Amino acid sequence: MEQKEKMGVYKFFRSVLGFIYRLYYNPTIIGRENIPKGGSILVVGNHVHIMDQCNVIIVTKRCLHYMAKKEYFDGKFEWFFRSVGCIPVDRSKKDEHATGEALDVLKNGWALGLFPEGTRNALKEERAKEIYDKYFNKNLDFSEFYEKVKNERTSQINYLEELLNNKKITKNDFINNFYDVDSYLKKLVKKKQITKNEYYDHILLPFKFGTVSMAKKTNSKIVPFIVTGDYKFRSKNLTIRIGKPIDPMDDLDEANKKLRTTMLELYKENVGK
Repeated sequence: MEQKEKMGVYKFFRSVLGFIYRLYYNPTIIGRENIPKGGSILVVGNHVHIMDQCNVIIVTKRCLHYMAKKEYFDGKFEWFFRSVGCIPVDRSKKDEHATGEALDVLKNGWALGLFPEGTRNALKEERAKEIYDKYFNKNLDFSEFYEKVKNERTSQINYLEELLNNKKITKNDFINNFYDVDSYLKKLVKKKQITKNEYYDHILLPFKFGTVSMAKKTNSKIVPFIVTGDYKFRSKNLTIRIGKPIDPMDDLDEANKKLRTTMLELYKENVGK
């Protein structure tokens, strides 16, 4: 589909679905003016919910070509994802074709959206089963267990297990606080058992290098955003903060660190820390 035709479909769905999205979730969006009106950009954020990308799509007139897992394209809604400019990614391998499509978007001076964490930061069923079998008794059915923990951040779950393995907490501490890890880690900060920096270091999953690599190859700016709060009907705390564009850097390690640091600072601003 040609870009002009694609933009027409994109604008239609952005207008209609954007109205419904705002009405339902009631997001507070800060910093929309930081999205450049022209030139190649990568719009990148943390990934906690399937709707994360909607928060930036609804505040810019630019068409955001989002990279999305190929499973979204396998069903009856393939036409929708393709018509609004999404790029399918096979996450089971290094998908050179998807990367090529993404680079073409940037080389044409358009806007690309992706998540540097690479996947949603919520506990996957496979990881939950591993923890359930290793640490929990079987009085609680796994399906009930997973329903309780599926929205916990994987990054924080992994850190909690790290604290257990390093004998900084007990097995009982691990089990008793598994259903609300964030609150427990905040308590550990207050008790000075972990530092604030250690807490914030585990808000996000490790970043992939795709974002900073593509920015360097195409001389594109990176526009970071952070999502905090709850995706609930007429949410009172769903807040999205969009940061100022970051120039591409030659040193990819330093670029990735800067991107991560910037996003964590946006997170702290959102939660008032």
